[in-house]
Amino acid sequence: MRVGVSGHQARPGIDWNWVADAVRAELAQCSTITQALTSLAVGSDQIFAQCALEMNVPVLAVIPIHNYESFFEGDGLARYRELLAASERLDLNTTDEPEPAFYAAGRYIVERCDLLLAIWDGKPAAGLGGTGDAVEYALQQGRSCIIIDPIQKTVSRINRGE
Repeated sequence: MRVGVSGHQARPGIDWNWVADAVRAELAQCSTITQALTSLAVGSDQIFAQCALEMNVPVLAVIPIHNYESFFEGDGLARYRELLAASERLDLNTTDEPEPAFYAAGRYIVERCDLLLAIWDGKPAAGLGGTGDAVEYALQQGRSCIIIDPIQKTVSRINRGE
């Protein structure tokens, strides 16, 4: 089973420790995970990648754009580099425009995963390629989703294969 992620980078009210615990719990319930797919963005993606690596799940870092590092700073950049070094890397380089590149990375992850973990408050995407877009595309593609709402601290499932 391949598990992908899409999620918030930052939102007021997110308890990141709760998110990490929820991600670990959901990954532990999955049948054998052969790969975790993520773009290693700050917040949800980095937490997901760290949890997967702790569980000895190979991580595929889907890098959307050639200057991706320029979108990180401080601790987020250090964490990105650390996680990238522990992951297999796939460079998409589909465009030089950030939003279409991020959208393409989200689609790539959805198209190759069996299950999408969405760390999402249910609100529409703020820009092209946000979590709302990834969830909508996953559902269109018949993927099952686990929605981890980091604000309400709830977990729900949408099983498309059943």
